[in-house]
Amino acid sequence: DHSLRELTDSLRISKSSYEYQRASIARGDKYARVRRRIVEIFEAANRTRGYRYVTRRLRDGEDPVVVSEKVVRRLMREEGCRVVYLKRAKGYSSYAGEISDAPDNLVERRFHADAPNRLWLSDIAEFGLPCGKCYLSPVLDCFDGALVSWSISASPDAALASSSLEGACAALLPGEHPVCHTDRGCHYRWPGWIALCERNGLVRSMSKKGCSPDNAAMEGFFGRLKNEFFFHRDWRGVTMEEFAAMLDAYLRFYNEGRIKESLGWKSPMQYRRSLGLAA
Repeated sequence: DHSLRELTDSLRISKSSYEYQRASIARGDKYARVRRRIVEIFEAANRTRGYRYVTRRLRDGEDPVVVSEKVVRRLMREEGCRVVYLKRAKGYSSYAGEISDAPDNLVERRFHADAPNRLWLSDIAEFGLPCGKCYLSPVLDCFDGALVSWSISASPDAALASSSLEGACAALLPGEHPVCHTDRGCHYRWPGWIALCERNGLVRSMSKKGCSPDNAAMEGFFGRLKNEFFFHRDWRGVTMEEFAAMLDAYLRFYNEGRIKESLGWKSPMQYRRSLGLAA
């Protein structure tokens, strides 16, 4: 038999360290309950939200748990809660040359507005599916990131872009004339789009040719959308109609239920209601 001192000396650890670890094991994992909650929250978000979101959700509800973001990040790492983002594929481009005069870039990468319906962004995103390609045309409000309107189609044509803008214009109040900023895609250069903007008093603005940062807030939305909704899923066996319905449901959730730190951990619609801007 060997004494404790001999054992700790042979292992090159101090006796106090040994006693501390033994007591720690006897106490058990003080974060066991928190770990379970973290995994539940992470899985409920489809493994697409990080430690800040999880920390906030822990603090919500009838039985809140208050731990630091640093602890949550460590526990998520230990539990294998890694966000399932994949590398973004090359984006769809609707650029078809200089088919008409382009308006000036009035935004100049300042994607902020002090009220709803002051600054809108729009673009078209492509989703490559086993059953074919699907396209999304949203109109995004820079006041809070809310989606004013969107259209989904199997064809990236002018009708797709115009229908989402028409839906957005239908929600305008008298006297509201937003700046509508886009890239230089052909959909935003055709007479139908221009006439729609003029009829509703919209002020057109366009990015420079081939300069995606000029519409960075829209690109950022597409990145979050694809990371959280699209990339990590297996779409084999899903029809175009089923995909469109699932995408529409996610976009409604984005407006109503997806909380954001920049809005005080409210969704865009919750934020507007808190300000008395929505019923």
